[in-house]
Amino acid sequence: MSEHDPKGQQQQSETPEKDKEQPLVQHLLELRSRILKSLIAVLVVFAGLFYFSNDIYVYISEPLRASLPEGSTMIATEVASPFLAPFKLTIVLSLFLAIPVILHQAWGFIAPGLYRHEKIIAIPLLIASILLFYLGIAFAYYVVFPLIFSFFTSVGPESVTVMTDINSYLDFILKLFFAFGVAFEIPVATVLLVWSGVTTVESLKEKRPYVVVGCFVIGMIMTPPDVISQSLLAIPMWLLFECGIVFARFVKSRKDIEEEA
Repeated sequence: MSEHDPKGQQQQSETPEKDKEQPLVQHLLELRSRILKSLIAVLVVFAGLFYFSNDIYVYISEPLRASLPEGSTMIATEVASPFLAPFKLTIVLSLFLAIPVILHQAWGFIAPGLYRHEKIIAIPLLIASILLFYLGIAFAYYVVFPLIFSFFTSVGPESVTVMTDINSYLDFILKLFFAFGVAFEIPVATVLLVWSGVTTVESLKEKRPYVVVGCFVIGMIMTPPDVISQSLLAIPMWLLFECGIVFARFVKSRKDIEEEA
């Protein structure tokens, strides 16, 4: 083909563009596939739990119902609340239970782009993040809820009958579940900061007073306005920060690893 053939020049100019676009298309198709798998996992869990949605709500509301005065009960102030509240709780619970599958799909998407030393540190952190999130939710349900509900129901005026709406209760506990689940990820975040080279263990130690104050500020923002719930979130956050510093001692920064390699 002649060098001055315009058709040949057009074909040569189009070929590299197709080669560049193809990997992007493949990544988008893989991303779509993994998102669909994650959604299917959530739907499968939801399908298995939907029949027990009322029982699940009864179990989740036990800490409050155990603290209610004799003769009091929970109420529904909206027509559809007896159905929608357990339905919403089951959806959120399905999402929480499907987190290992969702993170596994996310890991499968980003793992090919990581180096070997990055995978070595990422896998334990991924497993730890899942376990710590569940541990935060369990801590909220078994430790925090009984204490704060006993406090709330005991300090009210005697002339006021405590009868909590089921939707209000659901919104309240989901907020606390999320707050404690995220707060318990502090050790993972601390290790990641040291590993990525953003900070060092010595620098984190120097900032400890500010971290303690920040924990109580976050506890004040993310929990009800009472000292008990604020302290029950702030103190574990501070202790988890200290745990993160301990584990970060055994982690080399990514920059140091690359220099050694």
